[in-house]
Amino acid sequence: MDLFKNIKNFFNDLIIDEENYDFSLSSEIPSETQPEDLLKNQNIYPSIDINLEYINSRYNSLINSDIKIREFILNAKGKQFKAFLLYIDGLVDNISMNDFVLEPLMLKNMSNQSSNPQIISEAVTNNITVRKVKKFNIVDYIYECLLPQNSVEKLSSFDDLAKSVNSGNCALFVDTIDFAFDIDIKKFAQRSISEPKNEPSVRGSQEAFVENLRTNTSIIRRTINNENLVIENITIGKSNKNNCSICYIKDVANSSLVAETKFRLNNLDVDYILSSSELEQFIKDNPESSLPELLTTERADRACSNLLQGRIIILYNGSPYALILPVTFFDFLNSPDDVNFHYKFTNLLKILRVIAFFITLLLPGLYLAITIYHRELIPTELLYSIVASRASVPFPIILEVLMMELSFELIREAGLRVPSPLGSTVGIVGALVLGEAAVSASIVSPILIIIIAITGISSFAIPNFSLSFHIRISRFAYILFGSLCGFLGIGIGMFIHLLILCSLKSFGVPYLSPYVPLSDIRNQTYLLKPVWKRENRADFLNSKKPIVQNKTSMKWREK
Repeated sequence: MDLFKNIKNFFNDLIIDEENYDFSLSSEIPSETQPEDLLKNQNIYPSIDINLEYINSRYNSLINSDIKIREFILNAKGKQFKAFLLYIDGLVDNISMNDFVLEPLMLKNMSNQSSNPQIISEAVTNNITVRKVKKFNIVDYIYECLLPQNSVEKLSSFDDLAKSVNSGNCALFVDTIDFAFDIDIKKFAQRSISEPKNEPSVRGSQEAFVENLRTNTSIIRRTINNENLVIENITIGKSNKNNCSICYIKDVANSSLVAETKFRLNNLDVDYILSSSELEQFIKDNPESSLPELLTTERADRACSNLLQGRIIILYNGSPYALILPVTFFDFLNSPDDVNFHYKFTNLLKILRVIAFFITLLLPGLYLAITIYHRELIPTELLYSIVASRASVPFPIILEVLMMELSFELIREAGLRVPSPLGSTVGIVGALVLGEAAVSASIVSPILIIIIAITGISSFAIPNFSLSFHIRISRFAYILFGSLCGFLGIGIGMFIHLLILCSLKSFGVPYLSPYVPLSDIRNQTYLLKPVWKRENRADFLNSKKPIVQNKTSMKWREK
């Protein structure tokens, strides 16, 4: 043992020099380091030197290349004040800053050269000239005379100022003033409004939401011409303070629903949330459930339509998808273009979607149940064909189904992840070449290829991507139930599934409304009524204005 220790110490001394290669980090904070908490919750100081030192420390301006601090001398009524601008390069409009911020503040024009410390205003009333003399105040003079911007605010907290600067504004600090001027001169590269990609429009609007929050709110404002449309901002996150907008129509939306939405958003104690999908998981009633409880959309017309119904829209900065709440299960089987077609054609498509829903959910499980336990239900000729096609397959039927299901899921995932020009190629190679090769090699039966293909095609008819994910997960459970107990297992699975659906709520609204619990289904059914008969809003929304239109809406037909 001593010899082994001596050899080990020899090589350690030869390779590792503990004095020069000690990379362990101390857990103690050096005394000269200021804790992060001391850099927060501070008010702006009257001394510009202290403010400049604080900003340099908080923004790490010595190592941050895009943090810009522009120091200059401000001229006002013959007096000079030390000042500096704080902004982030790439988020501001440099032309606006030069022409409408720095130039009025720095140049000595006629009004600034005057040493008169008074501001005189004249008004003529009944041929009598009234002169008002106002004592010169540097704050009012800068705010009212030297900053020709449409959006200028006064902020006294460094936290509020940092949030504004991080979003693209410019901050003006002036000596002897204990607050800063927040100047809106944002201009940064962003994606322009384009057509929706995941929700293609046939006859509806071609405008889709983008990643910029203010652009999205402007789209909604342009579509809904109503002064009661309210758009409130809430900041979410501690490390990444991101803006979130709650949109609702004040005289239509239920007040309790609005209050509950604000309560959930204001009580999120997280460091950061980067997308509306993450936000959805934080505020849904049942976070463990794979069923979606908020409807996501990238189409502005769909969001505005739900707003007018009395629902609430949540827009998150940086995400091109809006969250709609509350929703029911049947909302996920609706397409945004349903309202743009004649109600008879729309109802036909709705029935097809329901059929596709049950096919993609139950077909593989029913195939297993019938071929294993209930062969008497199969016509004799078809049964002989199935037995003959499986005669050379060496695997049990349950393993065969699982292999094909997993293969189809792999092909679908590969088609999504590869570059776009290769996506169709992967689908063709996977579906045709591998499927034909598997049948020729007697790995799977031809009838199973047809079953899996019909299941996959039906899954593409589900309009909502989140619901499609839930169905794909549940399908494996029904495969297991069908292989173990046949129709009895399928029935047990459907009973459990229905119990789960009945127990869910979306912001207080039962998930299967208006059918469970049964309410006034005349106002809200899955099948669409003619547009002239859509007189009431959904009963489960409890909106302030339940009536949308009168029974006689087409008065031009009256004689």
